[in-house]
Amino acid sequence: MANFAVSASRLSTRLFRVSARAWVAVAFFTLLSGVGASVAQAATHTQQTPLAEPKPFEAQYRFEMRGWPSATITHQFTQEGNHWLSDMSFSVTVAKGAERSRFVVNEDSVHSLIYSSSYALFGIGETYQLEEAEMLLPDRQAALFELSRQAGNQGCVITSPCEINYLDHRGREEQFVYYLVQRGPISLPAGEYDAVTVALVDAEKPDRKLQLSFHPDFPGLVLSADYRREGRRETTLSLTHFQPQGGATP
Repeated sequence: MANFAVSASRLSTRLFRVSARAWVAVAFFTLLSGVGASVAQAATHTQQTPLAEPKPFEAQYRFEMRGWPSATITHQFTQEGNHWLSDMSFSVTVAKGAERSRFVVNEDSVHSLIYSSSYALFGIGETYQLEEAEMLLPDRQAALFELSRQAGNQGCVITSPCEINYLDHRGREEQFVYYLVQRGPISLPAGEYDAVTVALVDAEKPDRKLQLSFHPDFPGLVLSADYRREGRRETTLSLTHFQPQGGATP
């Protein structure tokens, strides 16, 4: 019985870690998917137009991971005084998770103030928090916002990509490169939207690629995400509901 309990505990821990990593991969955007002092450009990359101003909104996404039931992710992006709050959460029968970030938006960068996240599988979970003094780079949610508004403004192409650096949920630095895939409307469960689509690649793991589509006028709003490893689709996310606060849906 003791050996069975140990094995069950190890299995639960492994399942939790797999689930948490999948959530991380998408919520970082994921949802994934960095930036501020974090977006580095090659000398040939130039900003073409002013960056989009943040706007509050509410959104829902359908999140699907191979081998797991689909889940609904809710995303609220709101202004609180002189800072912005990005809050993502999901819940299914056996798992739940949440990420929350407060950050200041400057003219061409973001500054993280506080970040928290929590994940649980079968009632077993972990909680993380990063304070302002610990974050010399943007946290994952702040980075997602900044990437979404920078992506369409830079000459980042597959032969000359841009670099992004951000902190994961434990405060460890992550590094990726990204490049523009396409601009143009895409069809989603929530309707058809203009989109800027970029691909992110981990230089140390080139067999893994995350493709993200953003709304050009609503920084932080993910329209879709597709994460593949060795060419096989692992997770997807698609917008199912979008409501700007104080305005009509574009």
